[in-house]
Amino acid sequence: MRMNGERDNYWQNAGVALAIGLVLASITFGWFYSRTKKSDEAITVTGSAKKRIKSDLVVWSAGVSAQSAKLTDAYAQLSSGIPRIKEYLIGKGIRADQMTVSSITTTTLKKQDANGVETSEITGYSLKQQIDVKSTDVDKIAQIAREATELINQGILIESNAPRYYYNAIGDLKIEMLGEAAKDAKVRAEKIAASTGNSIGSVRSAKMGVLQITAADSTEVSDSGIYDTTTIDKDMTAVVNVSFAVN
Repeated sequence: MRMNGERDNYWQNAGVALAIGLVLASITFGWFYSRTKKSDEAITVTGSAKKRIKSDLVVWSAGVSAQSAKLTDAYAQLSSGIPRIKEYLIGKGIRADQMTVSSITTTTLKKQDANGVETSEITGYSLKQQIDVKSTDVDKIAQIAREATELINQGILIESNAPRYYYNAIGDLKIEMLGEAAKDAKVRAEKIAASTGNSIGSVRSAKMGVLQITAADSTEVSDSGIYDTTTIDKDMTAVVNVSFAVN
């Protein structure tokens, strides 16, 4: 009977030990599973940075045209126009090395019949030539572009095109602004995590968005990015999408 009692106690003790082991294993597994699931969680946010920039390069073009029944007469008119335009621009403070004169474009004009269909009969010639100005003196060229039509009063048929404005230091500024956008993303992620009693960990992934260079105060955006060339003052916006681990 004694041996049977010892055997019973042995199995009872073994059962208790096994139960305790299972409980501890369950707790350990639960903690590990919880930690694993926690480490799988992530917060993905979008950060942005905006900066006002002023164009430091302007490209402006002005064209002159001439039309006559004879090609030689049209050429003579055109030949006198370009030198006068250059003289005018130099007088306004534009250097000769900032100007480029294009080749002449010639269009043959033909008579149309009663139905408006072009015939083979030549009625004249239209010649066009363009002068391009490229300068870092943005404000000066912008003003000259507005005033250049006064050459019409001198008998020069000038066509002043809208200047195009660029910013040369985009590459350097882009790196700086992406850094600012990443900081903004981190602040946003920290606020979201804190609202649920958590904190953020390391960066899981980061993706740069497209740059938006728009007219000042514009709300225009594009999936492929925007580069506005119509205004001197612009807003440059950089965007990054960052995924943070949750602790």
